[in-house]
Amino acid sequence: MACRSKSELNEFVKEARTYAKYGKVADYIPALGKANANDLSIAIRYPDGECISAGDVEKKMTLQSISKVITLALVLMDRGPEEVFKYVGMEPTGDPFNSIAKLEETTPAKPLNPMINAGALVVTHLIKGGSADNRFERLLPFVQTLANNPAISVNEEIARSEFETSNLNRALCYFLKHHRVINEDIEELMDLYTRQCAIEVSSLELARIGLVFALDGVDPESGKQIIPEDIARLCKTFMVTCGMYNASGEFAIKIGIPAKSGVSGGIMGSVPEKFGIGIFGPALDDKGNSIAGIKLLEMLSERYHLSMFS
Repeated sequence: MACRSKSELNEFVKEARTYAKYGKVADYIPALGKANANDLSIAIRYPDGECISAGDVEKKMTLQSISKVITLALVLMDRGPEEVFKYVGMEPTGDPFNSIAKLEETTPAKPLNPMINAGALVVTHLIKGGSADNRFERLLPFVQTLANNPAISVNEEIARSEFETSNLNRALCYFLKHHRVINEDIEELMDLYTRQCAIEVSSLELARIGLVFALDGVDPESGKQIIPEDIARLCKTFMVTCGMYNASGEFAIKIGIPAKSGVSGGIMGSVPEKFGIGIFGPALDDKGNSIAGIKLLEMLSERYHLSMFS
């Protein structure tokens, strides 16, 4: 069963928006701090081409950590799982997404999974290509293909703001370089990573990317296999186990779908073989997830029995 009623979706958004007042925008990145905490939108895209939406769905958000899933898919296609998982693990963590603690406790110093910042930086490091520009010129068209929009680009103001304030990520990079997990210039890697995070999409485009993953990598319109089936499934598994930061376990119990969030307030959901979801709600909870967006997904999952585990 799936939500096909725009009026019902509008009611869900109206109710979930009341929770935004309990959250806070990500002002530790100054440019993200300009977001309107009361914004909330959702788009649901189906394989048959139908898309229903509610809220200000044309408003743009930057991918932030949602980009980690997309970059992981690209790097797995580039290098294969055996090579990639020499450098990054597959285990969930209860630590915050930007924590350095587990790196210090692990021998060798290998990030636990690709969805925490340390792991994502390693994955971005593994994108094939020479310079940061070469690698970004492979990543951006991949995002455009998944979203079916060649006009998708980077929010340069947010990219610059992140680059200037990403000192904790730099610390993670230097730690990983010390342990020979990363072997490139750190400023070049940070330039690439912050541009990756600042790729800008709408809820409509995010829902389409979520649908491609829901369909195990198949483009819903052309029928083309954009991502190999085994890689799409692997990415969805990481979304279930690690996609919602250190609230992933609770999210799996309450909502139970593969999803990935970002500190801009985006959430991408992939209900296997059914539909893709794109949400934008910049007011975050204390774990870094959209507080109204999570509420919206809870209501949808309860009403339409979306959980993979029920």
